[in-house]
Amino acid sequence: MPAPSADPAVAAGAGPAADPDAPAQVLLDGPILRTLLRLAAPNVVAMSLSVCVGIAETFYVGLLGVTPLAAMALVFPFAMLTGMLSAGAMGGGVSSAVSRALGAGDLARAHAVAKHALLIGVLAGLAYSALLLALRRWLFSTLGGSGAVLDEALAFSRVLFGGALSVWVFNTLASIVRGTGNMRVPSITIGLVMALQIAIGGGLGLGLGPLPRLGMPGVASGQILAMALGTLFLLWYLRRGAARVRLVWRGIPVQRALFWEILKVGAVSCLSPLQSVSTLVLMAGFVAHAGVLPLAGYAIGQRLEFLMTTIGFGVGIASIPMVAMAIGAGQVARARRVAWTAGAVTLVVVGAIGGVVALAPDLWGRIFTPQEEVLAYTRQFLHWTGPLYGVFGFGLTVYFSSQGAGRMAGPVAAATLRLALVALAGSWLTARDAPAWQLFAMAMLAMAVYGGTCALALRYGRWGRAA
Repeated sequence: MPAPSADPAVAAGAGPAADPDAPAQVLLDGPILRTLLRLAAPNVVAMSLSVCVGIAETFYVGLLGVTPLAAMALVFPFAMLTGMLSAGAMGGGVSSAVSRALGAGDLARAHAVAKHALLIGVLAGLAYSALLLALRRWLFSTLGGSGAVLDEALAFSRVLFGGALSVWVFNTLASIVRGTGNMRVPSITIGLVMALQIAIGGGLGLGLGPLPRLGMPGVASGQILAMALGTLFLLWYLRRGAARVRLVWRGIPVQRALFWEILKVGAVSCLSPLQSVSTLVLMAGFVAHAGVLPLAGYAIGQRLEFLMTTIGFGVGIASIPMVAMAIGAGQVARARRVAWTAGAVTLVVVGAIGGVVALAPDLWGRIFTPQEEVLAYTRQFLHWTGPLYGVFGFGLTVYFSSQGAGRMAGPVAAATLRLALVALAGSWLTARDAPAWQLFAMAMLAMAVYGGTCALALRYGRWGRAA
């Protein structure tokens, strides 16, 4: 007769059955490139769907009028920040902590980490919602919002920020599942949530069929309601014991050390998205100083850059459990090989796309406008930055791999240097009334600094001791 398990999930009948999607042994011993690509594929598809949501929302907000479109532009950076913080930064810290526990063969600790991660997600979501609701009028006014545009932005953000808890909890639960090496369930769930967001947001925003026409608050309700439904599904999935890690409420005391295990990676990681958004806001302001046409051309180029980051995000998120489990098992050399491989995949894929648009920028620019005056600046931007897209994507992927290792100093330093370069050089160029192409060249240099610093951190940073 086997001895009773000390693991509360096993005792409850969940059992430590290996996840069929990516057993821990495969992540620790399997071929790196093949395993990484298998994990990354569903992530990249899921992240690409978020771009589709952005296109759909822009379309039906455009049907509401020019004023709602302008209001959406004011709110968008903060809506994007919500996902970057909850899914990329803190979510990476959650996945890393779960994976390191599994890599060390400590399933009970992994269950405990899951409970503490959910507590962090709830508290962070409530704090984030309260902060943005309190500051939103000041933020939008600072960005130039006034009159009817400000009113629409406030109505939109009241629902979006008021329901931020559902976004934080959803992304926390998805990160717990990813930490087990299972990328399929979170990706499928995200795909369904995105489809629901388009349907609900469009229906309530435009008043389709029997639904009321709520305008911008209706569009925001689409995201909040869809995320809430996705949250309920992931809670059910983790509670019923289908994943290697199970959410267990009883028998696991709250421990300060487990909060620290997550926050030492997740909280530090939050600096990078804040720096990235600050960099984008500064860059847009500097280009706007050059005129409306350069700003429009830059905005089109930025859309492609955002799309390219989804590839780096998808590959990087896939590398977290592989790196973290290797670190947990004391396989430091393998962890570094995973990080270099993941970065190389992004470098090749994104670099190839960047090279194509650098040589033929109209393939992208003419999707959005036929105006030659705008296209001229889009060409300038892509000529300069396109060749460095791969390097920037490499750095973004290394950011996630570093989360798996629990070593974030290098990527945060890289984002700091990029922000400092854009702020200082951009201010100097703007004061000299420099032409737009010089600002675009500065953006290229900032990408090189970011990717290069991440590579140096990966090469020389200490990731722990081998077992």
